[in-house]
Amino acid sequence: MIHRTPAALIAVLSMGLVFAFAAEARVPRDFVGVSSEDVFAHGGAYRNATLGAQAALGIGTIRQNFDWARIERAPGRYDFSAYDGFVAAAAGHGIRVLPILFNPPPFHAGLPVSRPTYPPKSNESMAGFAVALVNRYGPGGSLWRERPGVPKLPIRSWQIWNEPLLPVYWGNRPNAKAYVRMLRVVGRAIKRADRRAEIVTAGLPPSKLAGAIRLERFIKQIYKARGKRYFDTLAINSYARNRRELATLLRSVRRIMRRAHDRKAKLWITELGWGDSGPRHRFVVGALGQAHRISSCLSTIRKLRRRLRLRGVVYFSWRDARPYPPEYKDMWGLHTGLLDINGRPKPAFGALKAAVARLR
Repeated sequence: MIHRTPAALIAVLSMGLVFAFAAEARVPRDFVGVSSEDVFAHGGAYRNATLGAQAALGIGTIRQNFDWARIERAPGRYDFSAYDGFVAAAAGHGIRVLPILFNPPPFHAGLPVSRPTYPPKSNESMAGFAVALVNRYGPGGSLWRERPGVPKLPIRSWQIWNEPLLPVYWGNRPNAKAYVRMLRVVGRAIKRADRRAEIVTAGLPPSKLAGAIRLERFIKQIYKARGKRYFDTLAINSYARNRRELATLLRSVRRIMRRAHDRKAKLWITELGWGDSGPRHRFVVGALGQAHRISSCLSTIRKLRRRLRLRGVVYFSWRDARPYPPEYKDMWGLHTGLLDINGRPKPAFGALKAAVARLR
């Protein structure tokens, strides 16, 4: 299916340029981010137009899964072809990429391939993958030498894994100590390749799913395992029903960090969003409810930004998506887009634009 950016959206975005410039003066350019799988999946004119639309809105970061199994096709053999154009296009629009290092190939897997996503057998193998990425997309990366016409905007922040407190992402047995070992090995390897790189923990959600370790407990376990020496920024996927719940969550996490004598580390909201429709869920709130929560929660983030040392916020997601294989099952997370499935702006789009303009 070929996606096109609607003319109405282009018109709306042209007005957004004013807001983008205002936001730049108030917060770091990369403070507001978005997840946008459609930009990665579709190249050419669609990718260019969408990145331009996002930049005009004031978005300075795009968070993207860097699928290890897709890149390392055989032991020690890396194929960057699926990612080169994406990273270069984002750089061309002044948007930084926050990669999620995730999903080992079968020959590095710690469990049979029939199981959910799992950590690798060896963290050293993941460290090799991470260094290959730094050597390709970091400050001295080969991509920038090969494409001298592309504005150089190297990747400096690296998110190691995603939601390891959930069984589905940690071989059914979440383990904070094991995750800290991954952080130590992979993070140190990245720092050796780029000493100023920012090591970001996996996004940690306040999940209520069966088998998940509760967020506060998992963070405490990270600190108990002396994990604070191995990351610069703690990331949470801070889904919340409203601004009050979000503020409570952010304060609770920062309180744990302070008690662990970790005032230096920043706190990054790497997922936040609400569905306007879809299966019944506490985060499905209708079109106007979605817009209201974007406005009120970003206002809360603006007020708490300095006090809680907030690194940024990534909205999930840019555009609604269709159910995907193998189950093709509808879920609320497919309806969190600022745009609907046809690329038309929802009320949420205008809410985010206005909220970005107010950020300080």
